[in-house]
Order: sequence, then structure tokens, then C-alpha cells
Amino acid sequence: MASAPSAEARSNKRASQIARRIEADIIRRGWPIGESLGSEQALQERYHVSRSVLREAVRLIEHHRVARMRRGPNGGLLICEPDAAPATHAIIIYLEYLNITIGDLLDARLLLEPLAAARAAQQIDEAGIDRLRAVLRAEEDRQSTNDEFHTALAEQTKNPVLQLFIDILTRLTIRYAEDSRLNSATEAFEVIEHRYREHSAIAAAVIAGDTTRAMTLSEQHAQSVGAWLRHHRQPGPRRQRRTKEEAPQGKLAEVLAAAIRDDIAHSGWPVGEVFGSEIALLERYQVSRAVLREAVRLLEYHAVATTRRGPGGGLVVTEPQAQASIDTIALYLQYRRPRREDLTLIRDAIEIDNVAKVVARHREPEVRAFLDSQRRMIEQVGDDPGRAGVEEFRFHAGLATLAGNPVLELFLRILVEVFRRYWASTDQPVPSQADLIDVRHAHLRIVDAIGRGDDSLARHRIRRHLDAAATWWL
Repeated sequence: MASAPSAEARSNKRASQIARRIEADIIRRGWPIGESLGSEQALQERYHVSRSVLREAVRLIEHHRVARMRRGPNGGLLICEPDAAPATHAIIIYLEYLNITIGDLLDARLLLEPLAAARAAQQIDEAGIDRLRAVLRAEEDRQSTNDEFHTALAEQTKNPVLQLFIDILTRLTIRYAEDSRLNSATEAFEVIEHRYREHSAIAAAVIAGDTTRAMTLSEQHAQSVGAWLRHHRQPGPRRQRRTKEEAPQGKLAEVLAAAIRDDIAHSGWPVGEVFGSEIALLERYQVSRAVLREAVRLLEYHAVATTRRGPGGGLVVTEPQAQASIDTIALYLQYRRPRREDLTLIRDAIEIDNVAKVVARHREPEVRAFLDSQRRMIEQVGDDPGRAGVEEFRFHAGLATLAGNPVLELFLRILVEVFRRYWASTDQPVPSQADLIDVRHAHLRIVDAIGRGDDSLARHRIRRHLDAAATWWL
């Protein structure tokens, strides 16, 4: 029999619920930066919670960079501009824990970077042209030590979701590149020159508004980067250390949590082992007990580690989960207010790519088993819209898993969470009986095309399904 949750666990769960409610209130208010939500006492009364639970909820909100508590006269919980950096770094560490390959990284870049180049060619303005050319000048003059070009290019898409995903891919590429070897200073110079020439060509096509050429050059560049990484990759495990640009900002507990997470990753993520007792960790990181305990709560929130009491206890390494970081990034994207087309552009690209990959594996037992299970499930689902919605999600999630790219699978999970939050905050009509029948029929047709190995028909059917089921998503 499972033991009842401890009082501390119940308190933490309650704090998470209150944090969600406060964040939802901020969104409903239109995210007025600088406005106070009220004093600590006023918030306790509004949300009917104890001071300890409220303060734990505020810690989570501050970690999400949604609001911060200001003490003293005229203080209170002040709404602030969120920052995706903490969650972005946690996502990168999680992907490295999954041992994503250079192939996974290249595959994601080949899908999203040409899309970003084409979109930038359609959207770029005079300010964007100046921004791109400034980045290129810094590259030419050797003043840029990191790959800022792709982030700057993604900015020109005016698509906050695409910007965020390109930023993650760029940071992952930099971390892989840091583990690569160069034979000489001459080779290093040639690499920089080659990168500059390719970036310049992409920028020229984007500025000229030539979407086809921008996409082609971007694809060739991604392939070039992948080939270079494969050739120069150092053997052995990744170092899994943060780059200088990823150095955390914020409260000491957040900085400490990030440092411990990095050290756990660097040690090979030994799940189940004690990383250190409280006394050992206090000595190792030279912080107060209050700061360490707050950092540990953040690590537990991200499922990086948990505290085990008693003899032989301490901070125990756990298998990391991405959901907390997905929640934080989805919240950040709610602040950025992506448009419907921003979300569907990327969702459709990933979903269609997933189907193509599954078709390529259609004879494999794992794929055949999935297709058979979907046929049975479609026959069993009744008229319950809630259950049909769950099956819709499972269908697309199953395709993503079979496609086999953990980076793109994670990106799709983020999109799903953004869509889910939109549904929760608006009065969307319940799908009709006709909607349910259409979705089941679409699933069966997609399953049939995949089973026959018909790539073009499967792509056509998934595209039509995504268009028809748009109201289910957004």
C-alpha cells in the first residue's frame, strides 16, 4: 500500500497550485509589468493560504521570473517581465541527459532553420537588416565568440516560438562544438572564415526577400555544420558544462540550483546515488542552510534530485523530467503572445516530419504495433469528447516518439502545453459529435497510409487533419 503524502509534500503541492493561480491572474490582467498584486497579507487573504505556503508559491513565481516580492513600505508582489533563460538551460541539460546525438541536433536544425530563414525573408525590415549586418561585421572582425547569427536571424521571423527553439538549438550546437578538436590555428581560422561566408550568403538572400534561396542556403549550412561536428567530435562523454553566456542571473538559490544541476550532469547523472549530505553540500558550495534548502526545493521541482532523510540520506539524484521546464517556457510564451499562425507553422512542420519518419519505418514491429493499437483504440472510443481529446493527443505523441528525435518531440510537447493553456483560459466550444467522427476518420486514414508505406499520401492526410482539427488545438 502506498504511504500517504507527507505534510511537506502536501504543502509543496498546495504552493504549486497557488503559484499557478497567481500566474493565471497575471495573465488575465494583461501582464502589467511593475504593477503590484498586493502585500503578503493581502495575498494570504485572497488565496486563503498560510504564510508558509504563500512564500513557497512566491519562490516558484520568482523562479519563473513572473513576479518578485518587494519588502518594506509600498512593497508587495510586483509583476515583472519573464525570462526564458532558466528553463532554456534546464531543457538543454535534460536533452543532454537523454544523450541526444549530433544526428538528432542536425535533424532539428534542418527542419527549423530553413523555415526560419524563409520566414525572415518575408518579415525582415530595415531595423532587422541593420541587426543582421551588425552581427556579420562582428563575425568578420572576430569580435563575436559565439554563434549569434542564427538567434539574430530568428528574431526577424517575428515568431517568438521559433526564436526560442532556434536559440535552444544554437546553444546545443555551441556546447557540442566546445567538445570538438581542431588540429591547428590555421584550421580554426578557416572554420571561422567558412562560417562567415555561409552566414553572409544566407543574410543576403533573406535581405533580398528570396525565400527559396534563403531556405536552400540555410539547409546547406546546417548540413555543413553537422558534417564538421561529426568529423571533429571528441570521443568520450560530453562535458555538460554551461557556456559563459549561460551563466545564471537572479537569486542566490537559483544560481546554486543551476550549479548543482550542472555538477550532477558532469558526474554522469548517477540516478539513485546520494550526491551529498546537507553538511557536505554546505561545505562544498559555501552557502547558508536557508539558501541550500531553497535550492534543493527548486531541484525537486525540476525532478533533478530529492531529499532523503535519516542515516545515509542526503540529496539523492533522480531521473530528470522536462515538465517543470516545459511549464516555465509555456508561461514565458504566453507572455510573448504568439499568434495562431506562429504556433501552427512550427506544429505542422514537426508533425508532418514525424509522419514521414514513421512511414520510413512502417515495416518495423514497433510501428506495426502502434498502428494496430490505434485501430483498436479508434473503434473503442465512444462519444465522450474528453476521452476523444486524450486519444487525439496520444495519437500525435505516439507518432512523435516513433519518429525518434527527442529534440523535436520535446518541442512538440511545449507547443501542446501552450495550446492547452490557451484552451484553459478561453471559452472554447466543446467538440461536436461530427468533430469526433471526423477526427476518428482522419486517424484511420493516416494509419492506413502509414501502414502501406505511402509517404506522399500520409503527408497529405496529416496536413489535412491538422488543418481540420485546428479548433481542437487553438
